[in-house]
Amino acid sequence: MMRRTNPFEDIEELFERLSRQFDEMGHQFDRSGMMPSSRMYDMAVDISDDEDKLVLSADLPGYEKDDISLSIANQTLTIEAKRDVTEERGEGEYIRRERRQQSARRTVRLPEMVDEENTSASYRNGVLTITLPKMDVTPDDSHRIDID
Repeated sequence: MMRRTNPFEDIEELFERLSRQFDEMGHQFDRSGMMPSSRMYDMAVDISDDEDKLVLSADLPGYEKDDISLSIANQTLTIEAKRDVTEERGEGEYIRRERRQQSARRTVRLPEMVDEENTSASYRNGVLTITLPKMDVTPDDSHRIDID
């Protein structure tokens, strides 16, 4: 089976790299107190290419299953996680409070068309695993076009 290549892979990689750099800049501002208390965190993602499916694993420790939402459109998978962070405090007042809300968001361009209807996901021990069955695109599915 011959694998199709995406001619825009280099451009997509550049956009992903730029997105990560902007996220890192945001973290630097956040640590210096210049950003609001709602914080975004990166999530580590691995994608494996099995013969008939793609399997994506994302680290999301500390979230509950209900805190996570997934969407897929136009060969792009979006993972969002959001939770409120509450803590019990003892005597005294806060001098600084930044732990009100924690969120993470990651958009991943998929290398192949996937069967969105049969995509499944599970979340165990802080790891989100998404199984994306590949679309069956074979040369036999082509359609001959007659020229008049």
